[in-house]
Amino acid sequence: MAVGTSASRTDTTARLAELRKLMALNNVDVYIVPSEDAHQSEYIAPVDARREFISGFTGSAGCAVVTSSKASLSTDGRYFLQAEQELDSNWELLKQGLPDVPTWQEWALREAEGGKNVGVDASLISAAQAKVLLEKLKSRKGGELIGMDSNLVDMVWSADQPLKPLDPLIVLGMEFAGKSFEEKLVDIRKEIEKQKGSGLVVSMLDEIAWLFNLRGNDIPFNPVFFSYAFVSPTEAILYVDENKITDEVRKHLGELVIIKPYNAIFEDLKTFNMSTATEESKILVTSSASWALTKSLSENKFTTIKAPIEAAKAVKNETEVTGMKNAHIRDGVAQIQYFAWLEKALSKGDFYDEVSAADQLEEFRKAKEHFVGLSFPTISSAGSNGAIIHYQPEKNTCARVEKDKIYLCDSGAQFFDGTTDSTRTLHYGTPTPEEIKSYTLVLKGHIAVATAVFPKGSSGFILDILARQYLWREGLDYRHGTGHGVGSFLNVHEGPIGIGTRMQYNEIALDVGMFISNEPGYYEDGQYGIRIENVVLVVEKKTPNNFGDKKYYGFDTVTMVPMCKRLTDPLLLDDDEKKWLNEYHSTVYANTKDYLKDDDYTLEWLKRECGPI
Repeated sequence: MAVGTSASRTDTTARLAELRKLMALNNVDVYIVPSEDAHQSEYIAPVDARREFISGFTGSAGCAVVTSSKASLSTDGRYFLQAEQELDSNWELLKQGLPDVPTWQEWALREAEGGKNVGVDASLISAAQAKVLLEKLKSRKGGELIGMDSNLVDMVWSADQPLKPLDPLIVLGMEFAGKSFEEKLVDIRKEIEKQKGSGLVVSMLDEIAWLFNLRGNDIPFNPVFFSYAFVSPTEAILYVDENKITDEVRKHLGELVIIKPYNAIFEDLKTFNMSTATEESKILVTSSASWALTKSLSENKFTTIKAPIEAAKAVKNETEVTGMKNAHIRDGVAQIQYFAWLEKALSKGDFYDEVSAADQLEEFRKAKEHFVGLSFPTISSAGSNGAIIHYQPEKNTCARVEKDKIYLCDSGAQFFDGTTDSTRTLHYGTPTPEEIKSYTLVLKGHIAVATAVFPKGSSGFILDILARQYLWREGLDYRHGTGHGVGSFLNVHEGPIGIGTRMQYNEIALDVGMFISNEPGYYEDGQYGIRIENVVLVVEKKTPNNFGDKKYYGFDTVTMVPMCKRLTDPLLLDDDEKKWLNEYHSTVYANTKDYLKDDDYTLEWLKRECGPI
């Protein structure tokens, strides 16, 4: 899952003209506009949607670069179609991953040759990225890399820019968190000691929320809040707008956590740098730390480490595992109700567009215990819109859901006890042989991942081929990863794990207690899209042998929603695949039927869809 939108163009001519005036006033020839906020968040608050504002491209991934006469937008294969439809004639689209297409860094460096200066808001780029750009600018005989304290796009946006959110924080109780923040601080301090650090700077919002057992509402669909943290052997400081701190939060944090204003960290880091960091004991930062943060530290007074909180957060404790399983059962019931309702509505000839249909799904979810909100905007896509991999419909411009067209629905919810994300591709009429074959090839890849057994120490990088193998045999593929980590009432996309071809997925081994998605797909441009997504839990597996005294791991599927039998060709499934599918459907039925005992129609629909193939 990732988030995009339906296509509509924005005229960016006036915005670019204003930006170029400001660039000239600030002696900047090339200006970089990243997608991320000051915390390197994948999903951002409206106030931080600078790249979207200046380019008109609404996808969640990409980077804009503007010069005095050119502008480029770089994004990956999930968003090629969307970007082509949304960018106006002022922009050059850089399709990442295609042959001979430069990255945004390469494009910017080329434009900076001849001594031209490159500018960027220092809070929006990581220190690691800034260091690479600095080195390459020197080698390419470019000008300076200027880390700016102010943001030029904000100046163009001006009074129309949304305000920063001020919603109060909430305390996540032990019945959901499973581990106190005091215990978590003890563990993190052990890691600081192990790394011989004098303190740890924490800038990722989900890490801070997890560490202190707090949640917020600053970024839509992600229960996080704008903040920084600093943890030393003797102190824990939370930098956050005090207007968000309720009496309950103060009581929760007690005297163990000092609360300071959000921006105070930058001056404090200079103080910590002077008083606590030594050659033997440096301040620890992670690779996500912004250039603005590290500029507050002398280079020889800090060291970069792998994020210890990110790694700890990825492995769910027993309470979180139980909560995630329960949340997925309730969420599965909501989807079952929705898909049965949609079939009935379409069979009667009722009219529903992609938005009104998705709204009904949200209503089913709202009725479930511990529901907080959606975990991302529902990707409700009919027919050819499904080929836009992460399409988000808009009222008045979206398509009608029709009985004789494939319908792809990628959706999820935030519950106090877990975060869900699943995709189902359905057909309520008579699908074509091509659609059936494509769906079944994707299903085979999905089953291959679901049934994988692998030795301890394996990464998601090596599992990706399992999902694609059947498509590859037909010369087909898909332009997105096969899986992403999932938070527990946190971000629906959670690092550091994933299943895909990114080399970073080879750096972290899958471990028991991690939740990850399993979502292969196939997209026929202009016709249809297919994706099948379940969330799975990494568990230990019993094997007949134990080569090298290794433990072996595999997955338990926790999503509880039937697959589409109309789109499945049993002749393309082998006996083991049929066995898995039938057992999965039996599990779905057993876990959800009691919730539907007063709903005869939906229960009959569920019984039919979960029948053996």
